[in-house]
Amino acid sequence: MSAAGYRGAFLKRLAEVLTPLKKVVVAYSGGVDSTFLLFAAKESLGRENVVAVIAQSPTYPGQEIAEAIKYADGLGVTTRLIDTEEFSDENFLTNSRERCYFCKKELFSKLRLIAQEYGISHIVDGSNFDDLADFRPGKRAGEELGVKSPLVQAGLSKAEIRRLSKEAGLPTWNKASMACLASRIPYGTRIDEAILNMVGEGENFLKGLGFGQTRVRHHQSIARIELHKDELPRVMEQGLMDAIVKKFEELGYTYVTIDLKGYRTGSMNEGPPEAEI
Repeated sequence: MSAAGYRGAFLKRLAEVLTPLKKVVVAYSGGVDSTFLLFAAKESLGRENVVAVIAQSPTYPGQEIAEAIKYADGLGVTTRLIDTEEFSDENFLTNSRERCYFCKKELFSKLRLIAQEYGISHIVDGSNFDDLADFRPGKRAGEELGVKSPLVQAGLSKAEIRRLSKEAGLPTWNKASMACLASRIPYGTRIDEAILNMVGEGENFLKGLGFGQTRVRHHQSIARIELHKDELPRVMEQGLMDAIVKKFEELGYTYVTIDLKGYRTGSMNEGPPEAEI
């Protein structure tokens, strides 16, 4: 099968998953996966049958929310902006390995109420097939609240979603992957807005220097910076390393490190909670 035929089969499979749903509420973040899902839902069901819900909280950068609103409005679908209240849940703040479960339960519970308001039976999220290989407690919250993952059902990986997004002309096709800022904090370290602001500002600074995919992992006084492996040599450029150290010291870090393994999803799942080391 040709590459075009291969991708066409995925699109057909995704349409077959979405069409029977008739109307959906989309958990929309503005990232690669949820943007493609929102586009596909609009194409399969019609814009009048799609509600995009964008959640805002201290765990998600404001500029990401602004971009999500802009794109959803451009598609002409109904867009709702909500506040999630995971910071009122001690289960979330204590940051156990189940943190994502409590965060997603808060989100999906609010989405279920919005779905009821619109008379919609189905909530969908942008989980992709690759996510099945990672530790994702939030998936359990979705299952409990009946959230469907059409991209998983269609067997679409992140790479395939990027290719299909590019062909569809979506602005997010090459966007760096984004995740909740709480994922930068080791299990066992209490979630704190000040820490979220530190890692968020640090990542914005690195992006401003031209780095693409980046994560700032917070280990008390240490900032562990993950960059795409192809970009690691850039850190040694004249003046760049000093600028990075200076900025991160201003943010409050004593030590600034570059992770030689490079960027990877779920790196906080690789060892025990920091409090247990």
